Amino acid sequence: MKPPVNFHLVEHPLVAAEMTRLREADCPSAEFRQRVRRVASLMVPAVTADLATETVACQTPLEITSGKRLARGVILVPVLRAGLAFLDGFLDLIPHASVAHIGLARNEQTLLPESYYLKHPQRLAEHDVIVLDPMLATGGSAVEAVRRLREAGAVSLRFACLVAAPEGLAHLAGAFPQLPVFTAALDRCLDERGYILPGLGDAGDRMFGTV
Repeated sequence: MKPPVNFHLVEHPLVAAEMTRLREADCPSAEFRQRVRRVASLMVPAVTADLATETVACQTPLEITSGKRLARGVILVPVLRAGLAFLDGFLDLIPHASVAHIGLARNEQTLLPESYYLKHPQRLAEHDVIVLDPMLATGGSAVEAVRRLREAGAVSLRFACLVAAPEGLAHLAGAFPQLPVFTAALDRCLDERGYILPGLGDAGDRMFGTV
């Protein structure tokens, strides 16, 4: 399966080393959270590389020069609950970002994700919005999160995850062909339960010790 045009695999030796340890079943929750945070920070330059900037005056101790600042505010949107640990690494490098939250749960009748919580800053259209969800498996939650944010007014959206499956990537790209998607790993496939293979298990359970 050929990846979509707007798919970006963040390839870096440090990312690869962190991901190897994250995949190992004996990585305890405390270590797992710290490594997720480091991977998230390492992904930030790639995820934000094309954000618009504007030229501003900059007073150094010796003279006035010109500098750059982001032209728009940034809003980070972790998908509850696994997205919370992924959030910290982004905040380490974008501390001025605002944070929205979206909660999704599966409807047991339709088996589709439904939003049960959405809290975000005003004027989403004036910001660059980055959706954070460690695992892009079937893609259902990602599609619903992006859909709800667009309904709320977001215009500039991108999606970042730790691990993506081809099936989830195809689902998300089919729903939103222009959406930039960034991941630290593109894995082989989904199993019959919808888990990513080889994957790293349930990211939320491993992050928060609820295995």
